[in-house]
Amino acid sequence: MVEGMITKSETERRTASLPDPEGARATFSWDAARSTLEGLPGGGLNIAHEALDRHVAAGHGDQVAIRWLGRQGAERDISYAGLADTAARFAAVLRDHGLVPGDRLFALAGRVPELYAGALGTLKAGLTFTPLFAAFGPEPIRARMEIGEATALLTTETLWRRKIAPWAEEIPSLKLVLIIGDSAPEGCVALGPALAAAAPAATVETGPEDTALIHFTSGTTGKPKGAVHVHGAVVAHAATGRFALDLQPGDRYWCTADPGWVTGTSYGIISPLVNRVTMIVDEAEFDVERWYSILEAERVQVWYTAPTAIRMLMRAGKDAAQGHDFSHLRFLASVGEPLNPEGVIWGHEVFGRPFHDNWWQTETGGIMIANTAAMDIRPGSMGKPLPGITAGIVEREEDGSLRECAAGEVGELALRPGWPSMMRAYLHEQARYEKCFAGGWYLSGDLAMRDGDGYFWFVGRADDLIKSSGHLIGPFEVESALIEHPAVAEAAVIGLPDETAGEVVKAYVALHAGHEPSEELEREIRGHARKKLGPAVAPREIAFRDGLPKTRSGKIMRRLLKARELGLPEGDLSTLESDSR
Repeated sequence: MVEGMITKSETERRTASLPDPEGARATFSWDAARSTLEGLPGGGLNIAHEALDRHVAAGHGDQVAIRWLGRQGAERDISYAGLADTAARFAAVLRDHGLVPGDRLFALAGRVPELYAGALGTLKAGLTFTPLFAAFGPEPIRARMEIGEATALLTTETLWRRKIAPWAEEIPSLKLVLIIGDSAPEGCVALGPALAAAAPAATVETGPEDTALIHFTSGTTGKPKGAVHVHGAVVAHAATGRFALDLQPGDRYWCTADPGWVTGTSYGIISPLVNRVTMIVDEAEFDVERWYSILEAERVQVWYTAPTAIRMLMRAGKDAAQGHDFSHLRFLASVGEPLNPEGVIWGHEVFGRPFHDNWWQTETGGIMIANTAAMDIRPGSMGKPLPGITAGIVEREEDGSLRECAAGEVGELALRPGWPSMMRAYLHEQARYEKCFAGGWYLSGDLAMRDGDGYFWFVGRADDLIKSSGHLIGPFEVESALIEHPAVAEAAVIGLPDETAGEVVKAYVALHAGHEPSEELEREIRGHARKKLGPAVAPREIAFRDGLPKTRSGKIMRRLLKARELGLPEGDLSTLESDSR
């Protein structure tokens, strides 16, 4: 936690999608939120219908749904009507190849238009959509397709030949492989000609509790877990997009998350389209100048990105942003892991707007706690629960019951079940699913604290907590203090065994350009941390690294650092995704 507050102006509060968060929490109901959607006859609900067809029927078919920027400079605008037509043809292709509601399509591709149409077409056809990260190796892909009993696969010829073809016949459930493009290897179907020949299909009349999505998540240990989500989740996708991201019809919105992860689906496809915005989709990977140019040239109004990317922009220095016009930016948000206070403040200095942190998990299906557009921001806080969400901090008693913690106490972040996007199961793992619930709460596995004003503060994953000389130390607090030093670009903190203290804190830091590792700098950074945190919490040792190990989605892997430090087996941690945020 840091001192200070970023106060919003009256204009910002008045023009926000959620101008009165406190009032909305008191009056909000999920039934009322559902009434803002159209639904299907007989009480049905289908994500693709809410994202596309109802907008076309309402006369918005000509609005650009996706502004696609190719890696090599190509540009393409896809209207709501055009995307709806392609999705309907994709649904027909699935139907014409014998696939039926309940079958499961897995998608393995980068940010190409066919992936977005395929996701929506899958949902329109009543099938279950499961995204895969294109940078996965063959084994993580295979594990997920086996657990998920994949019926169909959408991918590219390159990815098919390199990562899947050698073992595809060993997946007995796999019936159809669609290859993006106009040609396909033997045994596969070329998507281009298939779409051209198909007559658009009608939307299958799915119900709110019909399965729509399976998102795999595994933390940094254990086999992948398939979190099951239903079509009714679209109610939360719609509401949280407005409340937490300030999405308004016609906005130009850029979510930088890869579509292979839950963020890239929930807030990179569903929520923005349901809220009728124009999505900016960039096929290329991160590049400082390219990103700044996109923000300027595409007149982005709402930007949802990750702390890792923010830190990389910070590392490039404020000068890299000079000369760019960011006046169109209205709202900036962060996703994926906690955002250090320094990143919030840096955004305010460079863009004239702070980054708004929020908290959610694959299991929650949507944003639960957020700094909204009308809220004053306390840098380092994840914000307050959104309307419709009841959050608490709990501690397990000796008899197994749960005690709600008072303000200022650290405990496990918990939510009252019942929001629409809450996972309905872990695929084939009922006991594991039931273990997530106790005493009328969903238990997140994250440690947090709620202050006296109702703001929530992330402390760390329960198994990342450091216990040193009787003190409970959250890595995030220490990392945030280290990043405040002008030389430090990134930091990761772990606890190492110590005979006297139980554990001692060790930090790994990557430096900004222009700074070189030295004993003098190490002492200076340790002194800075001791001044900010006190000697009981500050790192005993600091090690310099050119870069810190991260998951495929960019989250720092503290457990891998600890395994290396202790000489423990590392396993293939590089392919795994954190459960949280």
